Amino acid sequence: MAEGLTHRIATPDDAPALALVMEAAIAELQRGFLDPAQIASSRMIMGLDRQLLLDGTYFMVEAEGRIAGCGGWSRRATLYGGDHTPGRDAALLDPATEAARVRAMYTHPDFARRGVGRLILELCEVAARAEGFRRVELMATLSGRALYCQCGYQDIEAIEDARGGAPVPLVRMGKAI
Repeated sequence: MAEGLTHRIATPDDAPALALVMEAAIAELQRGFLDPAQIASSRMIMGLDRQLLLDGTYFMVEAEGRIAGCGGWSRRATLYGGDHTPGRDAALLDPATEAARVRAMYTHPDFARRGVGRLILELCEVAARAEGFRRVELMATLSGRALYCQCGYQDIEAIEDARGGAPVPLVRMGKAI
């Protein structure tokens, strides 16, 4: 584990604090990858999915007495998006034939590039493997793609999601676990 980082399963009571971390990450870490209209559009297709909290598959990483980041995995069909994102699908996946989902990965800008994302990915992969999944998939933002590549994820397809207004480029990625 990266030095000074602790983690636990997030609960529904953590939702307001997690939403603040997500907003900071979207606003700051997308700069240089997306223009202001795309960042605004990202808020419609990203954010808190309370189903992950209810399922007990969402991790909170803390450092220096603050939330440094959050992210989780899912045994449900939705690949990405928050509570407010249209097109969600809560159907359970079959671990024998389908990939678990790594979901809603956010690092607070004050803790970027300190091992938070790597820790969350490791926690997600271990938990998904323990439930019988042999593969994981995620939808990467352009700002997160480099981390996922470094952690062994490979591109599956590039898409643009314009449900929030401006088209936001994303990359579906996967990895055997």
